[in-house]
Amino acid sequence: MAQRRQLANAIRALSMDAVQKAKSGHPGAPMGMADIAEVLWNDYLQHNPANPDWADRDRFVLSNGHGSMLLYSLLHLSGYDLGIEDLKQFRQLHSRTPGHPEYGYAPGIETTTGPLGQGITNAVGMATAEKVLAAQFNRDGHNIVDHYTYAFMGDGCMMEGISHESCSLAGTLKLGKLMAFWDDNGISIDGHVTGWFTDDTPKRFEAYQWHVVRGVDGHDPDSIRKAIEAARAVTDKPSLICCKTVIGFGAPNLAGTHDCHGAPLGDDEIAATRENIGWSYAPFEVPDDIYAGWNAKNKGARDEADWNTVFDAYKEAHPDLAAAFEQRMAGELPADWEAKSQDFIAAVNDKAETIASRKASQNTLNGYGPLLPELLGGSADLAGSNLTIWSGSEDINKGTGGNYIHYGVREFGMSAIMNGIALHGGFIPYGATFLMFSEYARNALRMAALMKAHSIFVYTHDSIGLGEDGPTHQPVEQTATLRMIPHMLVWRPCDAVESAVAWKAAVDNSAGPSCLIFSRQNLPHQQRTGDQIAAIGRGGYILRDCDGTPDAIIIGTGSEVSLATEAAEVLAAKGKNIRVVSMPSTNVFDSQDAAYRESVLPAAVTARVAVEAGVTDYWRKYVGLDGKVIGLDTFGESAPAGEVYKHFGITTENVAKAVEDVL
Repeated sequence: MAQRRQLANAIRALSMDAVQKAKSGHPGAPMGMADIAEVLWNDYLQHNPANPDWADRDRFVLSNGHGSMLLYSLLHLSGYDLGIEDLKQFRQLHSRTPGHPEYGYAPGIETTTGPLGQGITNAVGMATAEKVLAAQFNRDGHNIVDHYTYAFMGDGCMMEGISHESCSLAGTLKLGKLMAFWDDNGISIDGHVTGWFTDDTPKRFEAYQWHVVRGVDGHDPDSIRKAIEAARAVTDKPSLICCKTVIGFGAPNLAGTHDCHGAPLGDDEIAATRENIGWSYAPFEVPDDIYAGWNAKNKGARDEADWNTVFDAYKEAHPDLAAAFEQRMAGELPADWEAKSQDFIAAVNDKAETIASRKASQNTLNGYGPLLPELLGGSADLAGSNLTIWSGSEDINKGTGGNYIHYGVREFGMSAIMNGIALHGGFIPYGATFLMFSEYARNALRMAALMKAHSIFVYTHDSIGLGEDGPTHQPVEQTATLRMIPHMLVWRPCDAVESAVAWKAAVDNSAGPSCLIFSRQNLPHQQRTGDQIAAIGRGGYILRDCDGTPDAIIIGTGSEVSLATEAAEVLAAKGKNIRVVSMPSTNVFDSQDAAYRESVLPAAVTARVAVEAGVTDYWRKYVGLDGKVIGLDTFGESAPAGEVYKHFGITTENVAKAVEDVL
């Protein structure tokens, strides 16, 4: 017991020292959860510090990410490539130890946490990925996917609404290898939570169909170990381990108060804490015997070697499955993907259908789905409207290794779960709702972009074309603001061909997330040459051109491209040279080289009009201050789509008139 307490005290010392040196941070949670972390990491966590990307490692998520020094201490002590100098640079510019854990900054950090509730939701996604991957690949006698997902969470995570969404679904999905530790210390930034958080949390999770272990002493290793064993014995439910802890444990004057939640302890209190816990070492000094007690390299190497033996036997018995598993976990697409996806796009062009782009999206899924077993789809209770179910879709909860998740009305939860699935590896997740309800999910979209997670967010019913449902459901500002998220690629295709290209681009975009925005109403097929089809992938291209230098350029996206082409025909009849540019992805177009952008939008042609059924300001950078934008800067109206478009002046006639005005 004494040695275990000293192992945990190393976390406490490193955490309070780093926060003190940085003059900011959160020492309370690391000090309070140190004993839980010590038992979990030293007795149970299956990981290899020398290979943080080992496919069958356990995943560990610190959902209460403000306690980041807990995670940094664990990584450092157990042998990851995170040195003591990194800990001394806590919260400093360009350090590997920022104020909250950031995915990609240091090895062993499975996800970015800090916005409370999203870490546990990412963990639900990781556990979902483990369950589905096991169902798809494990065979009798060959369990190559067999790991746990562990999450630490605090009272703040419990209060955030997203935890209700995701933990409810986790119970329904029977995620038996998901284990969450609730740091029940009764303190948040404002003080004792009894004034604003009186939920019966164990009953809440039991209602979610979780296995709940109550009354665990979070500072007693034996109590913690018994709780973990009890949780591991239940294989058909996720487990919540309710750990009663003291925030800032060990600090003689500040422990148990909100004063140690989010501020340095101060030199005097740190000195008193060192004496109180029997830690007689200088700041950032850890003795060799403590390092030896934490070092997980040898055990990790053995664990991975044992798994490699299992995988070698699997590879011999099931070579094709083994190759597919390695390909998917490496994030590589199937060898025939490029050629067959291009064949599909060509076939869509030949078919020349006038259909809603949401239907074109479903048709594309039917074409791409058989090529991409890594696709793991879903919808927030709108599958029949989003058209995200394709002919090969199968519900994952049937236990047969399916590929489709019914998320229920949980847009925020769905989006953060998708991020967890993407981070786990082995899948490209897509999930859908109406474009308006991207607002519910906005912070998860930002986190996907921040982490460059390969998540595909599908949004249908993309504009005032939604019609009778009215302004509450008609997106106006959403497309523009989605385009403003760094690292997010946003596609709003104008027909079935652009829809197929947009889906391909999102699948290919392993460097980050994508939003695919589709219409409810039918969109006419646009005629193109082979070169024009190839140019769609560049985000913006010349769809209809004229002889010689254009008098004016009309830029359109989505359902408004047909208005642009019709207006161009009207103006051509009047002797005007008009170029029409379709710009399904402004983000992708902006990333093209200057020569290409100039070839599409030559600087010499200053007479420009943009048309999109949404807010207008975004388009000023393309049309200039003297150009015109046909859109709307107010909310919509409830009426049939055609009447709404006419009411707001988004018509062929007004586009043509706007061009005449700028000439």
